[in-house]
Amino acid sequence: MHHARQSVGGAALDSPTRFGFPLRVAAIDVGSNAFRFIAAEFHAPDRYVELSGERVPVRLGHSAFLTGELSAAAIDKTVEGFCRFRREIDRLGIDHVRAVATSAVRESRNGTDLVRRVEDEAGITIRLISGTEEARLVWTAARSRIDFGDAKWMLVDLGGGSVEVSLADRSGIMWSESHRMGSVRLLNELTGADDAPAHFANLLAEYAASLRIPHASKHWTPVELIATGGNIEALARLAGRSRSDGVPEITRAQLGVAIEEFSRLSYSQRIGRLGLREDRADVILPAAIVYDRVAELAGADRILVPGVGVKEGALLDLVDELTSGAGLGRLERIVHEGALTLGRRYLFDEDHGRHVASLAVSLFDQLADLHRLDPPDRWILLAGGAAPRHRTAHLLREAPQAFALPHPAQRDPRHRAG
Repeated sequence: MHHARQSVGGAALDSPTRFGFPLRVAAIDVGSNAFRFIAAEFHAPDRYVELSGERVPVRLGHSAFLTGELSAAAIDKTVEGFCRFRREIDRLGIDHVRAVATSAVRESRNGTDLVRRVEDEAGITIRLISGTEEARLVWTAARSRIDFGDAKWMLVDLGGGSVEVSLADRSGIMWSESHRMGSVRLLNELTGADDAPAHFANLLAEYAASLRIPHASKHWTPVELIATGGNIEALARLAGRSRSDGVPEITRAQLGVAIEEFSRLSYSQRIGRLGLREDRADVILPAAIVYDRVAELAGADRILVPGVGVKEGALLDLVDELTSGAGLGRLERIVHEGALTLGRRYLFDEDHGRHVASLAVSLFDQLADLHRLDPPDRWILLAGGAAPRHRTAHLLREAPQAFALPHPAQRDPRHRAG
């Protein structure tokens, strides 16, 4: 299949080309319960009009979490959806696309088969991202909808395969942890054919009670809890309300009432009485219980639901790269932001860390003709300069998660052009 336009999927544009506005882009989030497409025209870095969008209910996580492999049928449906997205992308005249995949594809033994088929048949590169990178994209999206001010915020993003819990402010994420406690995964692991909804709810509550927030969070008190994901959006529609700024919210009391109601209703009753989609009716109870647990840990009485997530974060991230033109490339930015996140977790002097990193890379660049080192050595220097010096051992242990580097097979930037 020939495509006349460039597709930027897993790789970023690392060329110095700087694009102006208006700018049309698209993003795809391949989740464990569904995959989502959005196309938009940007008129400013954080202001856009949605041109097209679609959610495809393919539960990649079902077989991935049970057998360790994506099913052939799920792969076929996903490839079919991507080919449809490709046609829409071409129709809208979009040159730049960012596609990311989370836990189901990342953890499955044959996830690369899906990635290869999508690139061969649809001309779109999928980048496998870590839980830490998911959290960063969610923070990017949430910050575009909610004014963080000078406060600290707790963020929770619940998908089908994992839940990411972060503490952040407007400048970045202080810490973030990913837990294998997604709604589809919980449904697979805990449900039985003869389980009554109430019994299932009790099992879920016991399992969710194991969720903890890191000790470092005790140094900060978040003012609010922000939640993202399709389940919390459904919960807010069913039981919540909208604030004066248009951002929906749901109180913990309302969430508790919803959990009690879901625990009494069967799967078919949730569809018939509450109007839930088939692929939402079975996972909304485990999701609600996990959200309630995080709210309890955060000491939050209410949850803000901005209605954005990974796909919007990927969209904003791509536009930032395309329009900034100069400065750090994407991989260097991930390393730098990862080092800062790690440093914030240990209460380091951020201004000093940034200054040291700036001086270090400046010397590296000025002496390039002498040392002849490769770009990855610059990334290590950048991280070492920004990270707290006395935490080197922690840095070495946590680097893969903290820096959220792409899958090794996808680290070489590639551009697909027809």
